[in-house]
Amino acid sequence: MRELYAVVHSILLLGASFVLSSPGGSAATLAGVLPDEIDRHYAGGVELGWLERGGGRLELQRTRELLVRFLAPAPARVLDVGGGPGVYAGWLAEQGYEVSLVDAMPLHVEQARELGMFAARGGDARSLDETDESFDAVLLLGLLYHLTERRDRLLALREARRVLCGGGIVAAGAISRFASVIDGLVLSWLGDPRFRAIVEGDLATGQHRNPGDEPGWFTTAFFHHPDELAAEVREAGLELDVLLAVEGIAWLLNDLDERIDDPDRREQLLWAISALEGEPALLGATAHLLAIGRRADAAERR
Repeated sequence: MRELYAVVHSILLLGASFVLSSPGGSAATLAGVLPDEIDRHYAGGVELGWLERGGGRLELQRTRELLVRFLAPAPARVLDVGGGPGVYAGWLAEQGYEVSLVDAMPLHVEQARELGMFAARGGDARSLDETDESFDAVLLLGLLYHLTERRDRLLALREARRVLCGGGIVAAGAISRFASVIDGLVLSWLGDPRFRAIVEGDLATGQHRNPGDEPGWFTTAFFHHPDELAAEVREAGLELDVLLAVEGIAWLLNDLDERIDDPDRREQLLWAISALEGEPALLGATAHLLAIGRRADAAERR
């Protein structure tokens, strides 16, 4: 949808859900493990370029803004799980952070390594190779929505908690349960019975499916209700610091590039999003959600 879902961050997708135990990861290790529709969706490298236009630029700018707000100062250690081609990992490395990236897609790992700024390997978010309490922050920015089973999302969140040092954070991203119906309304896709059927499924269960692999309608995923994301973070043993809208209602604007390019209009845009970012009544209207959680035991010692 509007490619909006298309990528988001790292889609790493599945950095999670599948076994890639070797440090490098390879096409062979993934063969037959990724659902075909997800593999097709990302195999062409759609991740690169998405964050350079429209809603993707807004998502990138806002996510960076939020990470700056919540991360410990550099050179803190950051693990980017499902980090895709390294858009956020590379930026953080430039800021002086000590970054490691894990992703299930061999193409993403290869692209990330080409940046030459941080370590990148194939891996499974549900069973990380990293040692206990070895990172100051763990990013799950584009991972959870491709883990369609709740148990797998909880495994990934618990693994993130395990490798997190005391006082550190987990930044967990999600797609809003209501994104497809809003996008369909804006783009006049609800008149297509195929798309309406997809939306009905999203609203009823959060399980997003695109059986015809229709371009722009995203791929297999889970869309969170804000309350569900908060509950999963807490059930994984993390203390929820805050649940925020990434783009807020601004993702519906059709002139985002023009607004972002103009310094004054960009400032107004970002101020308005920030002013409403934590309003419970509006959380579901954003495209992406971001939950910030801490190890509960670490939070108690602060």
